Amino acid sequence: MMKWLGATLVFLTAAFGGAIGFAGGSQAAPAVTPAAATGSATASRLEIKQFRFSRPALTVPVGATVTWVNQDDDAHTVTADDGRFTSAGLDRGEQFAHQFTAPGTYAYHCALHPKMTAKIVVK
Repeated sequence: MMKWLGATLVFLTAAFGGAIGFAGGSQAAPAVTPAAATGSATASRLEIKQFRFSRPALTVPVGATVTWVNQDDDAHTVTADDGRFTSAGLDRGEQFAHQFTAPGTYAYHCALHPKMTAKIVVK
């Protein structure tokens, strides 16, 4: 048990770049939540493939960053219907990211292929 606990403390110390105090006895290491461990908001990845966005609708929390990656041979954009965000033309393998800082529904499309549509719902 002590070997396991010691190894866990060494791992946590290395992973988070600081010392975790442990005086022995019943004192335990502080709890670490996944958000605190990563230090960033939620991230989601969508693909652009076969002239479609990989999900017609995606729900994310406020503060999430969504990244679109073009997997098609043709260029595509990620353009908000209301103009809040837009990417340049993305060639194959290129990506565009946008952080959603306010709740709402964000409809978007490809400006080069307007029939390609989808939406992000931020809660």
